[in-house]
Amino acid sequence: MADPRTLARPYAKAIYRLAVEQGSLERWEAALELLARLVEEPRVARYLASPAHGSREQAATLAELAGEYLDEPARNLLELLAEYRRLPLLPEVLAQFRALKAERDQTLEVELVSATELGEEQCRKIEQALERRFARRVRSVRRTDPFLLGGVLIRAGDTVIDGTLRGRLKKLAQALHG
Repeated sequence: MADPRTLARPYAKAIYRLAVEQGSLERWEAALELLARLVEEPRVARYLASPAHGSREQAATLAELAGEYLDEPARNLLELLAEYRRLPLLPEVLAQFRALKAERDQTLEVELVSATELGEEQCRKIEQALERRFARRVRSVRRTDPFLLGGVLIRAGDTVIDGTLRGRLKKLAQALHG
């Protein structure tokens, strides 16, 4: 199967262009976020993976789950994605839509992953350093992962900065083994 990023790209670009033309970037982002969360829900993902349900039925079920939060254009998108069995791509469509929006706004969304909760001052310093490095405004999303042991893992687009203790230990082990 083709790379999900490649498959999602034309949908994200088309939705983005439409949203810009209509002045509805926020509305489309909210609809895509809702749909992405729905398809990531384990029971919904199993339902979508089952060949027992036709594409129209899948689109109708997702539209029903989303309720009044979806307008007619978003429902049309659901039907189109379902027809081509692309509903599981919704999280990637959302990610690419947000990337296009961030590029337009000259912002960069970064994920800060740490073993324990980061303090506001620490986050502010990291964001300032990233703003200097990428020459964009930075908006961070924070997450904890106790398996990192310590330090911070930063994901900014395609760039990953591994400043974790676990990452350092892995590099050390690789250096010692050749």
